[in-house]
Amino acid sequence: MPFTVLTAELFHETNTFSRIPADYSAFVAQYLHLGEDAVAARGQGNTPLAGFLDVGKQNGWSVIHTISASAEPCGPVTRDAYDRIAGVIMSAANQHKNRLNGVLLGLHGAMVTDFTQDGEGELLERLRALVGYELPIGLTLDPHANVTRKMAELADIVVSYKTYPHVDVRESARQAAGILQRTMTGDIRPATIRVQGPMLEEINGGRTDVGPMLERIARARAYEQEKDVFAVSVNGAFGNADIEEVGPTVLVTAQGDFAKHRVFAEELVHDIWTRRFENLNSYLSVEQAARQAKEFDRKRGPMVIADYADNPGGGGYGDSTNLLRAMIEANVQDACFGPMVDPEAAAELHLHKVGDRVSIRIGGKTDPQIGGGPIQVEGTLQLLGDGDFVGDGPMLGGLKGSWGATAVLRVGGIDVLVTTFRGQMLDLQQFRSFGIDPAAKRVVGLKSMQHFRAAFEPIAGEVVLCDSGALCTPDLSRLPYRHVRRPIFPLDRDMELPAK
Repeated sequence: MPFTVLTAELFHETNTFSRIPADYSAFVAQYLHLGEDAVAARGQGNTPLAGFLDVGKQNGWSVIHTISASAEPCGPVTRDAYDRIAGVIMSAANQHKNRLNGVLLGLHGAMVTDFTQDGEGELLERLRALVGYELPIGLTLDPHANVTRKMAELADIVVSYKTYPHVDVRESARQAAGILQRTMTGDIRPATIRVQGPMLEEINGGRTDVGPMLERIARARAYEQEKDVFAVSVNGAFGNADIEEVGPTVLVTAQGDFAKHRVFAEELVHDIWTRRFENLNSYLSVEQAARQAKEFDRKRGPMVIADYADNPGGGGYGDSTNLLRAMIEANVQDACFGPMVDPEAAAELHLHKVGDRVSIRIGGKTDPQIGGGPIQVEGTLQLLGDGDFVGDGPMLGGLKGSWGATAVLRVGGIDVLVTTFRGQMLDLQQFRSFGIDPAAKRVVGLKSMQHFRAAFEPIAGEVVLCDSGALCTPDLSRLPYRHVRRPIFPLDRDMELPAK
């Protein structure tokens, strides 16, 4: 008889400082697919589900896929949304528990709800209550997971992606599913250990294109070749979560000599700690970025200005106006900018027709104290659309997305992409589908943190980073933490570890 495996995907990276709740409509807005609809939408992309299905097909599994749901990073998930989505998973687990051989979950790992700091741990606890503690459960996680003790204790198998930008999601899911296959046959009996460092996050946010994380990932891959070691996950964490168990972790999914495995994990965590001042990124002010953009001499490709602080992919509102204002005041020409998330402005622009001159107030409406308040602009309407696109880059290739009702307004020399839905720039099609070719521009202003590099760095003549002062500011000391354990770096910048 083939193995029967229950699968699900549930993602939310919770920025606890955001005033936007992750309610049920927030999941519907990004995506919420049930069963075979989820397989049709996500079964061939860079997704955990695709990786699970790859291994399932190779081994003749009967796969029961329950739900794929994700909301754009924002504030805590509401109990209503959590219970409705988790309820789909629990209902299927209860219905099929007598024939299940394993469970695979594609999770983020940094979900906070309005009733618990540990959304993933809660999910695993509910699942264990239904299926017991002998059934093997495997997870894939985003490397920005804040992995809790409960998560490591209740999951047998944990595999975090090893790249940032996350171009290896499907590959990581194949690894997790392969470990589950060996577990279900009785070949191995894995467990996962966890070691955590006293920091909000790894100093470079876990970026893996350059810097010390490259060495750590290489060491992790090498250790995975050791006897009885099945996966090593190095998690840079998500520092915008004001929770007790925030921070970088190293996980080893293995069997056998766990004392040895723990020593290895402790060595990697110690390396993250000792290199806590080796920041690879430098951030310009928006004025500095705009001045450089005005003077930029395009030779090989555009200047790409990434506003890290208003990154919707980390819970930023996407409506910070500080960078756009600076670019307009500097009279930057032959440029594009996006997204400017403003449902009210998008709806107002849809009352006009392409070619109209429009004076409108855009951006800065969610929290005018964060990243700049609304600005009054005048421009020519270039395009109106429904916001739908299909990605073709390393991260979103083949996956559908939507900005909702969308408009392109040319303000001076800048084509501004005004959207209804929040989202970070991950793919060139997020501009190109709306008549903007970023590769042909002299300057590209966008809102994203690191992930933009997968698609935009290959076309860029230069990449500069800026801090607009919005909610995802790289300066975490500016955020009002109340729940994190103390002391913790960088809030307690001069702290030292106790001697062993």
